[in-house]
Amino acid sequence: MNILLAEDQNMVRSALAALLKLEGDAKVTEACDGDAALKQLKQGQFDLLLTDIEMPGYTGIELAEWVRDNRPELKVIIITTFGRAGYIRRALEAGVTGFLLKDAPIEELLDAINRVMAGRKVIDPELAMMALGDKDPLSDKERRALRLAQEGKSTAEIAAQLFIAEGTARNYLSEAISKLGAANRVDAARIAAQKGWL
Repeated sequence: MNILLAEDQNMVRSALAALLKLEGDAKVTEACDGDAALKQLKQGQFDLLLTDIEMPGYTGIELAEWVRDNRPELKVIIITTFGRAGYIRRALEAGVTGFLLKDAPIEELLDAINRVMAGRKVIDPELAMMALGDKDPLSDKERRALRLAQEGKSTAEIAAQLFIAEGTARNYLSEAISKLGAANRVDAARIAAQKGWL
């Protein structure tokens, strides 16, 4: 089995890769962030993408969306520290076939991989119940603008990075602030991050 492992924390990635190679008959390719993972996805042939959610560049959910649109036969399992309702709901909408927390035992991960490769979905029941929580009100454009605002970028920098007019960037931020009932862009980013919508 060919596995692409996308994880930005070096120690976690190395340990996971070593365990996967030890426990199963797997070839593991490592990617240190979302951008590196996307490059590998475009160049190589994989059976499974095992990815974190929060990484520099593309997030695990954005990678799952790319896989859904470009390589639907590829299975995707998200492993994360964050069991937020917004993340789980967005992951399911992106076609993710497995969702596990990083504190799960390695046996649970190996079992999940086997079940996913056999065509089943594997989501912790407690996390699945959480996914029924608040619905994400943000559009993708608002989410991207808010994520950049969270990084401390100015409206002009956000506009440049998203290749849009400054007024459009301002509108996206205003919409997000309004939808979240936030006081300002920093507050909106904080609320969205807590809910798992960023």
